[in-house]
Amino acid sequence: MPERSQIATSFLPLPGSAPVEWLIEPGLTAYPDAIAFMEARAEAIRSGAAGEIVWLVEHPPLYTAGTSARSEDLIDASRFPVFAAGRGGEYTYHGPGQRVAYVMLDLKRRREDVRAFVAALEQWIIGTLAAFNVQGERREDRVGVWVVRPDRPALPDGSPAEDKIAAIGIRLRRWVSFHGIAINVEPDLDHFSGIVPCGVQDHGVTSLVDLGLPLTMADLDLALKSAFENVFGPATALPVEAPRKAG
Repeated sequence: MPERSQIATSFLPLPGSAPVEWLIEPGLTAYPDAIAFMEARAEAIRSGAAGEIVWLVEHPPLYTAGTSARSEDLIDASRFPVFAAGRGGEYTYHGPGQRVAYVMLDLKRRREDVRAFVAALEQWIIGTLAAFNVQGERREDRVGVWVVRPDRPALPDGSPAEDKIAAIGIRLRRWVSFHGIAINVEPDLDHFSGIVPCGVQDHGVTSLVDLGLPLTMADLDLALKSAFENVFGPATALPVEAPRKAG
C-alpha cells in the first residue's frame, strides 16, 4: 500500500459537473446546528436534490469526540461542552479563531478512495499554508498537517520539535463526505490543554499567528479557496445571506 505522500491528490469531478458551492458563515455556529445541516445536506447530495458544498464556520469553544476517541484523552470534561461527532479520529478542539471547513463532496463523481481523499485534504491544507510561506507537512503515522519548530528544543530521540497546525476528521455515507478540516489561525491555544488533541501526546499545537504571521480569517479564506480549486476543481462563492438549506 503506497504512503499517502505517494498518492496522486487530484480529486477533480467528472466533466460537466457544477462548481462546488462555497459558503462562509458569519459569527459563531452552534455545533448541533452544524451537524444537522451536514447530515441533511449529505443526504440531499446523494439523492440529487443539492450540489456539493464547502461550508466555512467558526464554533464557540467546544470539544468533539471522534469514533476512535479514548476516555483518558479527555483531560478536563467540565471545561467546555463535549460532543460526539460521528467522524473518524479522536478528540479535537474547535473555537473562535479556528477556521473549520466542512466538506460535502460526492466521491462517486470524483474518486471512491478514502485514503486518497484524506491525502487530497492534506494537500489542500499544505497548499493553503504555502500561500503564507509556511511549510506544512504530512506524517504517515498521524493524520493532519504539521510544522517543524526549529526554534524549540529537539525531542528526546533527537528529532526536531513539531506542532500540529491543522486537523482532519471525515465521515462518508454512501460516498458523500461530511465533516472536514480545521486550521488554526488565532485560537486560544491553551484551550487545547483540556484534551490530548487527536491522541498525540509528544507534539504540540500551533497557529498561524503563533508562528508570527499577523493574518486574518479573511486572508486564510482567500488562500483556502484558491488551494481548494487546485485539488478539487472550481468553486463558486455564495453570498453571505444565502440560506442554509439541505437542498
